[in-house]
Amino acid sequence: MFGFENLSNGSTGINPTNVFRDEVVDDFSLMDAYSKAVVSAAEKVSPSVVNIEVRHKQKSQRESRGGSGSGFIFTPDGFIITNSHVVAGASKIEVTLPEGQLYEADLTGDDPDTDLAVIRINAPRLSPVKLGISENIRVGQLAIAIGNPYGFQCTVTAGVVSALGRTLRAGSGRLIDNVIQTDAALNPGNSGGPLVASNGEVIGVNTAMIRPAQGICFATAIDTAKYVAAQLIKEGKIRRSVIGVAGQDVPLSRRIVRYYDLQTNSGIFVVSCEPNSPALKAGLEEGDIIIGFDEQPISGIDKLHKLLSCERVGIKTKLDVIRRTVRKTLEVVPIESRNK
Repeated sequence: MFGFENLSNGSTGINPTNVFRDEVVDDFSLMDAYSKAVVSAAEKVSPSVVNIEVRHKQKSQRESRGGSGSGFIFTPDGFIITNSHVVAGASKIEVTLPEGQLYEADLTGDDPDTDLAVIRINAPRLSPVKLGISENIRVGQLAIAIGNPYGFQCTVTAGVVSALGRTLRAGSGRLIDNVIQTDAALNPGNSGGPLVASNGEVIGVNTAMIRPAQGICFATAIDTAKYVAAQLIKEGKIRRSVIGVAGQDVPLSRRIVRYYDLQTNSGIFVVSCEPNSPALKAGLEEGDIIIGFDEQPISGIDKLHKLLSCERVGIKTKLDVIRRTVRKTLEVVPIESRNK
């Protein structure tokens, strides 16, 4: 009556045992592919991940151990990216390579506003990582964190990219924009280590975790890290102008793009404006979407950061925004970042 008799007499030609076996094989194949991706990425990047130990001078002029963190080599001549809070105030920085060699490092520069720093060692035959592109990151993709939690060298954890465009407050008080959220487990000592995609490219710098929570960890996007590292190598510090806005990258509706004939498909959603900031004085409001700065299209926070150089300080500049569905042009006067 319900058609079950065909299953019982085998007339359908389907063997339940074979179906079960095929499902098991598929499960094993899936897990094997996942494992291979993690193993491959870890093997590519682990030789570039270092352990960082710092020491601080006390008032008695004696040095005391100041903590540890992680970092990764990104140039063949020994430049290493890590977190600013890992090396801040250090009188001595020591770097241990995966093979166990110990080197003293020099601080090239640090930027507390993005919690990034660059240090350098003089060592032969170094293996730099390959840096990815922030725009290529997608929510749900595999994310692998490599670091030295609690001093356990080259520890690998895996998860996914949980969200993009987060904001995180740095130790300087400034909001770090365009932060990656991941559930790849981080612990003290992971700070400054790389967040890696399945192809072995570094997509972020592991920065922080929410201690009471599980699976809520953050990394600074690699495009931000590339820009900051280049400036630190060149100048030793970051001199920037600011307009006092916190935001996140968002896509623009096709209707808005077509109606205004925009040159970009995305912009910066304004989350908040700091009190007495240039943005607030210019009339920028929460919920506005920034699409242009100085008559240049703005597709995201990284582009705006690059345009907010020290040369912009005190210069009245056009700021194009979408407010609900209306395009507006404001005038903003950037100020120099208070962080030195």
